[in-house]
This record gives sequence, C-alpha cells and structure tokens, in this order.
Amino acid sequence: MIFRQLFDTTSSTYTYLIASRRGGEALIIDPVLERVDRYIQLMDELDLRLIKAIDTHVHADHITGLGELRDRTRCITVMGEQSGVDVVSMRVADGENVDIEGISLDAIYTPGHTSDSYSFLMGDRVFTGDTLLIRGTGRTDFQNGDPRDQYNSIFNRLLKLPEETLVYPAHDYKGETVSTIGEEKAYNPRLQVDSVEQYADIMNALNLPNPKMMDVAVPANLHVGLAQDRADLAECSLCCEEALALMESSEAVLVDLRDRSERQRHGVIPGSVHAPYGGLDDHLAPGGLLHELASATQKRLVFYCAFGERSAMAVEAARDAGLSSPCHVKGGIDAWKKADGPIAQ
Repeated sequence: MIFRQLFDTTSSTYTYLIASRRGGEALIIDPVLERVDRYIQLMDELDLRLIKAIDTHVHADHITGLGELRDRTRCITVMGEQSGVDVVSMRVADGENVDIEGISLDAIYTPGHTSDSYSFLMGDRVFTGDTLLIRGTGRTDFQNGDPRDQYNSIFNRLLKLPEETLVYPAHDYKGETVSTIGEEKAYNPRLQVDSVEQYADIMNALNLPNPKMMDVAVPANLHVGLAQDRADLAECSLCCEEALALMESSEAVLVDLRDRSERQRHGVIPGSVHAPYGGLDDHLAPGGLLHELASATQKRLVFYCAFGERSAMAVEAARDAGLSSPCHVKGGIDAWKKADGPIAQ
C-alpha cells in the first residue's frame, strides 16, 4: 500500500494520499489549496490516478483543495451528507463506504467540532479530522459545534475502536504525526473526564480566538461546486423535463455514473446503464462499453450522477474521446427526484 502523510506548515494541516499500489487508483483526504501542485507532482511520480478527494468537514483554517483537484484531475469530491457546501460529487452517510481499487474507508459521523464532521476508518487506522487530535480535541465553538456531540463522537464511537488503531488527525501543532486509540484514552488530557458535563465545561471554557483564515476559508469552502451552468456546458445541460422527453423518444441512452452503494441507497432512473465514474476513461475508449454503445445505437449519451458534478465532467471526457453530442442531467438524481421523475429501486 502507498500511504503518504503530507503537511501544510501554514495551517498545520495533515493531508493523506492513499493507494493500494503504484500505478493504481488513489484517494486524498483533507487537501489544502496551496499544496495542490505538490499533490499532483507526487501522484505523477508514483503513477497514480486520483479518483476521490475527501474533506472530513468544512475547514475554517485553510481553503480546501477539493475544487482545484477536481478541475485538474476530474476526480470525485466527497463529503458527509450533513455538509452545507453547494455541490460535491458524492455525499456519504454514517456507515457507508468510500471505495477505490483495493482501498475501502468506512464513514463514521463524528459531529462536535462542526455539525458535518466525519472520521474515516481504514483497517488498522482512522482519519479523525478535527474531532480527535493527538493529546487534544477539536474546538466546538463555531460552525454548529457542540461539546456534548463531540463527547459522544469520541467516547461512544472512536474510543470504541481497538486500542491499537492508529489515529491520524487533520491537524497537529506540536510536531506529532500519529497516535493510537489506546494512547489517547490513557494520555489525552481532555479525555480524563467522568461525564459529558465535565467534558462540556472544559470545552466551553477554552475561549480560543477565531482561526485567522476563518472569514475567508469558510465562505470559500462552502462554494466548491463545479459551475454546471457555465457557457461551455449550457448546450449539453438538460433539465429533468428535457431528459425525460429524450428517454420517451428513445433518442438517448441514460448512463448512471454513481457507485453501487449510491444506487442501492437512492435508486436509479429506469432503463439506465451503469458505468461507474471511476472507470469512465476505459468506458469511453474504443472497445469500451460507452464508446461501443454510442457507436452501435447512434443514440446520445445522457450522463447522470448524484448532483450533476460527475456527469458534467463526463460530458467533457466524452467530448475529448470524440463522441458526439453527449449531455447530462443538471443537478443529478437529486434534481430528478425533486421533479418527480421515475425512480426504480
């Protein structure tokens, strides 16, 4: 397995790059905008293809690299379903998996630092965002944070993991790089409490100044979505009514780009073909499913996903592959359901 812990000195942020093998698919956790060039350089050196970029929560101390990585690599952006960001490619719920080739992360909803905070468990290690730090915990005094929620997230979720589980946080300010659940139980001073009330008293008495970047970072990080109404996508962005009309006229093939877990949870548009976004380049290449389907049927490919971001990028990829007139459902299956479009389970 390839595992890299990268550090941004300005915000003291840890970013994690993970892949099962050299030359394979990769994911990245909590990327920082100013470090995107370095991430891409490292992935080029390791011959990795970025598939998914995850933020554990809406950060207040740096601007996320999600949008820049998406624009430069066409990766899938991922956050928890409670996140207030405008658009990400995939929103996960507690207990769902985030998968790439050879790697699977279990999403654990751990609110408290913010109301949208998630941790991600991968085998022998857990990425705790700002919820559980090394010998500390994330502050709980903004972005709908709550010390009682955080107590529950830490004591009833994270500390229930095996004691040898490695703890990789999103920040450290003292030069520490990794801990374990057992160490934090024994030596984290904020966890040596007897009740939720005692923990809340500690957190409510911190009186910390706001992060220096907060007024800039939070608004920027809430607006990371790809602009689906921009000029170069306008002619191929279909509203739900237009997509339904194409379906009924048999002039198009609908292509579902979502992962299997999303399809199981949210249903599918009847009659659509499943071609997961992670394998899109292969599907669009000569001999690939979508290339041959478009060539054989002479029908338009109409892509859809969860919220329209992956499908908009798929249009660009299909154009690059030389396919004619690809389009997508603007707003994805989320908009489709709101428009009362047919859904099959």
